[in-house]
Amino acid sequence: MKLPPLVIGDLKAEVPIIQGGMGVGISRSNLAGAVAKNGGVGIISCVQIGFDEPDFETNPMEANERAFRRHIRKAREISPNGIIGVNIMVAINNYDQFVKIAVEEKLDLIVSGAGLPSMLPKYVEGSDIKIAPVASSGKSAAVICKLWDKKHNRIPDLIVVEGPKAGGHLGFSLEDLMHEEDIDLIKIVKDVIEAVKPYEEKYGRKIPVVCGGGITTGKEMAEYIKAGASGVQIATRFIATEECDAHENYKQAFINCKKEDIEIVVSPVGMPGRAIRNAFINKLKNGNEKITRCYNCLKPCNPKSTPYCISKALINAVKGNVDEGLIFTGSNGYKIDKITTVKALMKELTEECEKYL
Repeated sequence: MKLPPLVIGDLKAEVPIIQGGMGVGISRSNLAGAVAKNGGVGIISCVQIGFDEPDFETNPMEANERAFRRHIRKAREISPNGIIGVNIMVAINNYDQFVKIAVEEKLDLIVSGAGLPSMLPKYVEGSDIKIAPVASSGKSAAVICKLWDKKHNRIPDLIVVEGPKAGGHLGFSLEDLMHEEDIDLIKIVKDVIEAVKPYEEKYGRKIPVVCGGGITTGKEMAEYIKAGASGVQIATRFIATEECDAHENYKQAFINCKKEDIEIVVSPVGMPGRAIRNAFINKLKNGNEKITRCYNCLKPCNPKSTPYCISKALINAVKGNVDEGLIFTGSNGYKIDKITTVKALMKELTEECEKYL
């Protein structure tokens, strides 16, 4: 069976894969542009996107805004007709400003999680940009739909369901993650599909549901599509591509990684995530990392009490100083054994998925 496209309103991705947003700097213009060029949905992560701007240390906000615009335009040059979006975490400072830039630059899609994007519909009012909240359950999807319907007379254009096997900041408790095998992503997808039905009926249009978290093969893609998902979100597998914006040392960390090297970590704002164990994580276990400055990146973060600076840790990693950095990964990151191209990876995933559909 031929792989069905992912339709988001008037947008159509021939390959129903959304490349997950990865910060700091892992998915910028090169990766997002390449995925869009090859028929998927390319996602830029805006968090501390200007880390390599010359004035980032002295003026991070302006550096980030400038770099964000630059990377959007560069991604468009790579893929003039592809679908390009951005991941904007609710938890970041100046959230509304990044949404404003995304609208001004006429991006196609905003994916927003790490908090409840309650004001997102207001911020994009009058534009054609599509908005997609991240949900971790049918209940959370229903809460978002009800809130947007009541306050903004709008529903999501897409819902991204992230399961417990994803990397980065997760919408699950530490206890949930310790028993992740007991949490069925297919069941969550079906719960979300049921939860949004009343809103689809009210507004007379479909809300496609895309799921992600530990998806590494076309066979897995087929399982979720057969369960009702309109597509999948894949992040970690795109790290080991030539087009990924991270340093070669960062990519190599995944090739060298074993299953037992992946563990649960807690970010400075208390959200659990999954990362590759390295010298940095071992050092954290022995005491807090010294904070030399605050980049003012996350709303709830207090530099006086935080155990480490997540911006500094992620910037070190993307620049290739992996022993002093934080390397977020999905639970199956250890399965990566080579560096390939975006085109080859998407062809592999598509062909295998079609074989099992």
